[in-house]
Amino acid sequence: MTDFQAEKQIVRNFHADIARASSETVAEVLARHVTADWHWRGMHPFHEQHGAQAVAAAFWSPLLSSMTRLQRRADIFMAGLNEIDGFQGRWVVQMGHLMGLFDHPFLGILPTGRIAMLRFVEFNRVADGRIVETAMFVDLPHLMIQAGQDPFPPQTGATLVQPGPMTHEGLMYDAQEPALGRRTLAAINAMLNNPHAADEGIDEATRLARVWHDDMIWWGPAGIGATYTIPRYIRQHCEPFDDALHHGYRFNGHLCRMAEGHFGGFFGWANLTVQNAGGYLGMTAGPGPSEMRVVDLYREQDGKLAENWIFIDILHYLAVQGLDVLGRMASIRRY
Repeated sequence: MTDFQAEKQIVRNFHADIARASSETVAEVLARHVTADWHWRGMHPFHEQHGAQAVAAAFWSPLLSSMTRLQRRADIFMAGLNEIDGFQGRWVVQMGHLMGLFDHPFLGILPTGRIAMLRFVEFNRVADGRIVETAMFVDLPHLMIQAGQDPFPPQTGATLVQPGPMTHEGLMYDAQEPALGRRTLAAINAMLNNPHAADEGIDEATRLARVWHDDMIWWGPAGIGATYTIPRYIRQHCEPFDDALHHGYRFNGHLCRMAEGHFGGFFGWANLTVQNAGGYLGMTAGPGPSEMRVVDLYREQDGKLAENWIFIDILHYLAVQGLDVLGRMASIRRY
């Protein structure tokens, strides 16, 4: 079945109820829409939670206490079948910003009293009329940068509030043509299976041009930043990443990979295992391997990829190496 309208409506009702919730009522609101054993995956320091009460206590209650008049500003909304489990699981995905007035501290990040835009992407698996599984990634370092508390040295890409798709067609509340979703998923898989340049004796730009448009946009997470066109993507992301993290690199797979219309994406837990050879994100060489939990969303155009939004749990990646960014902030403020 390729009609996901029922699942989309379940998630839209879920989001509408959260928008009316307070920090005191959000646990009850979540419980109306999720199963008792709801499995929720969040970024550091939230990690994995089970059930509405735990998720509210870890994430939603603190966020609603911090951000006044929080609103959800979506740029992508889609649904599809999960390729990883043989196209059985039905997932609904939303990406955009949670915007509010940053009036009270959040995880030790000091408030500004001004608008703050928290980048987010949320994968929800729906079954039997309820949400049974969620992955919720938020770009906490970008929030820190907006609040003047940048934890990183200068990054290679650009830090900015990221716009939605150039085509403005990412909010797919209506049913889509199934063939478009299949084409998008094929483009994503072609990118994942594209041999490394060294394996074929070609240059990196030629390799990437097989699957990416030459004016591709890579909307990277804070700490790495966004970049535009294949040459700048190579210079501002690929080369620093490969130079620092080539040793011990391992791809661990995805938990969900799906597409609808011209959009698709995946997440893993953790997607990658890498070891820092020194310098990446300002860290010295790592004492051992570290995980990267990653979300990628894509826009397909004419069979190739045109835009890519990336979320990486950078705080977890650093914590595994011994750097607790949020704990360091709290320690500084004791003096």
